[in-house]
Amino acid sequence: MKLDGAHVVVTGGGSGIGAALARRFAGDRPGGVVVADIDREAAERVAAAIGEDGVEAAAVEADVGSEAGIEALVARAEERFGPVDVFCSNAGIGGERGGPEVGDAAWQRIWEVNVMAHVWAARLLLPGMLERRHGHLSSTASAAGLLANPGLMTYSVTKHAAVAVAEWLAITYGEPDGGVSFSCLCPQWVDTPLLEHWHEEDPSSRALTGAGTTIAPEQAAEALLGAIREGRFLALPHPEVGTFMERRGADHQRWLAGMQRVQAEIDRARGNG
Repeated sequence: MKLDGAHVVVTGGGSGIGAALARRFAGDRPGGVVVADIDREAAERVAAAIGEDGVEAAAVEADVGSEAGIEALVARAEERFGPVDVFCSNAGIGGERGGPEVGDAAWQRIWEVNVMAHVWAARLLLPGMLERRHGHLSSTASAAGLLANPGLMTYSVTKHAAVAVAEWLAITYGEPDGGVSFSCLCPQWVDTPLLEHWHEEDPSSRALTGAGTTIAPEQAAEALLGAIREGRFLALPHPEVGTFMERRGADHQRWLAGMQRVQAEIDRARGNG
């Protein structure tokens, strides 16, 4: 898909991967970039930086954890730049550490932000994109959505669901010869405020992230832009994630045993083993 002249919206665009995506899209000379974030000041900083490079950009305060929030965002974006060509549903939260004991309210909030935001965006934008036979919906999920994230059940479950939503949309509405297209970004460790918060909340998590490569947000953004240009659904900034997926598929029991060993290492780091 060509991005020159496109109207692009990025949620969670005030920091981390979202900010890197907004800046990277701006490099392809789009017709306009909407930087959406629950933190308006952060969104305004990113939009201002993009504007200094000669690309029209607008900051919109948006909470994607409700359908009304998505509707308000799209209305603001279309008022400024017209129909949305590319919508990057990037905003996400890490949720609470733990498993079934995590309360229902926490489960509901992460479900709304990490999963339903993608559904609501598709519900609102797909009809117009299909009618125009032009448009792209991108979802930021995680390697946890293809594999697992020990210690964070809510995050793992919702990211799996986010991948499933994106896959279903691509299967049902994707057009190999052009038209509407879909992509799903699944990075592993990225140097973002979300990862920093996780390390602060649970220092033992460093035992897990230390075993892999932590990349810059700009590397994740570049991987997604490459996938969009080439018409690839899955964007994997960490190539090893593809290898882990193959191992999981080839021998699921062995993969589970390996993940159990990772969990045991984390427990030891916490002093529980």
